[in-house]
Amino acid sequence: MPSTDRKPRVAVLADSDTRWKWGALTAHRILAADSAPVPALDGYLLRGRATPTPRQLTEVGVRADTLREVTGVEFLEALREEPYDVVVLALVGGGVQAMLHGLAHAWRGRARRPVVVTGYVGVVYEKLADGLLLRHGADVVLANSRQDAERFRAVYEGVGADASSVVETALPFLGGERYAPHDQHDQHDQHDPHIPYTVVFAAQPSVPVTRADRSHLLGRLIRHAQRHPAREVLLKLRSRPGEHTTHIEELPYQKLAQKAGGLPPNLRLVYGHMGEVLDRTDLLVTVSSTAALESLHRRIPTAILTDVGIRETLGNHHFIGSGCLASFDQLDAGHVPEPDAHWLARQGVASDGDYAHAFDAARERVAELRARPELPPLAPYYTPVTAPGYQPGILARHHLAPDGAPLPGAPANTEVSGVRRAVRGAMRDAARGAYRHGVQRVAPVIRRMGEL
Repeated sequence: MPSTDRKPRVAVLADSDTRWKWGALTAHRILAADSAPVPALDGYLLRGRATPTPRQLTEVGVRADTLREVTGVEFLEALREEPYDVVVLALVGGGVQAMLHGLAHAWRGRARRPVVVTGYVGVVYEKLADGLLLRHGADVVLANSRQDAERFRAVYEGVGADASSVVETALPFLGGERYAPHDQHDQHDQHDPHIPYTVVFAAQPSVPVTRADRSHLLGRLIRHAQRHPAREVLLKLRSRPGEHTTHIEELPYQKLAQKAGGLPPNLRLVYGHMGEVLDRTDLLVTVSSTAALESLHRRIPTAILTDVGIRETLGNHHFIGSGCLASFDQLDAGHVPEPDAHWLARQGVASDGDYAHAFDAARERVAELRARPELPPLAPYYTPVTAPGYQPGILARHHLAPDGAPLPGAPANTEVSGVRRAVRGAMRDAARGAYRHGVQRVAPVIRRMGEL
């Protein structure tokens, strides 16, 4: 049984800034109970197109005791030696699948091993079965709401897989002060009695995807600012030009704003921590960003845009029944959405005290697993037997054989000199730059040519 008088050690492997935020905060939520020591957290950033930059890591605001960039094989080598209590895999589904098989191979024959936890960073509105089955095999698969927990168990049970790993919880980054209506702001802020009504549009890198849709939304935001000159209108962006987040952004709003010929004086672009932006928000507007759940949790008026339709590819269909669906025409006219209480409760965003206990089940599950003298080997649903035309290819992308063993020629975890490290870093930066150029410049041109 693990000792209770020492810090639990946890490793978090993440492949983007948003997943790092989810993984690190999840580790704290499920391990740092009121009476427990704060966990010692080692962060590993999976090397790839979305590896977060130092600026993005600073913006996320989550600290780790150690933090380094690794390949999948390097991570597995580190986990072979380090005595962690818990491992959090904050990755896309294919990355989770590869690491589950890799860890099963690395820990083969061990009497004790860490508890493996995974989940989703936000709303699950596409690839439900695919993403879930790629995550099957972890000891704990976190569901961010009651609705997700029911869907997850149904998928696992429907294919004959063990569903006991699914644990209902909530998004770990919900919080902040409950919203005070705008007419109460003056008495709450003695320093500035003239705080303007603030509308925030939370942009998303890949939703919507087309130039026409994104230009429409930006144009309507500009018109909203022009119609309401006394309001402060903020376009909250996830990344600066040249950076990547969880999703690829082919048409950054920064460039669209430049082509629009400038913005009204009361409309500006902002970056930074979403929680800090919400501190001054009176109306949050988005297509389907997870920021909507943060906003609703704080009881901030929230609008889910219908301007470009209610479509599965946009993710705003997830908010059907929420009471938050609205168009810019309605918002321009003064409409303020009223969320449905039943819908909120099923999404795990209630701010009436239930959130304080949202992680109890996960804490109990992890504590029970850690207390066992031995855990069974990791056993993902996908294997070379159940998915011989799918699973091997997923693992190969991470330089792993179908049984989780490193493939010949896989990058090794070797020490390099400062010069070689600098050269390697420069080459990676150049490769990422070329990739971004291809995504943001070449691919759209080819797509337009194909439409001729």
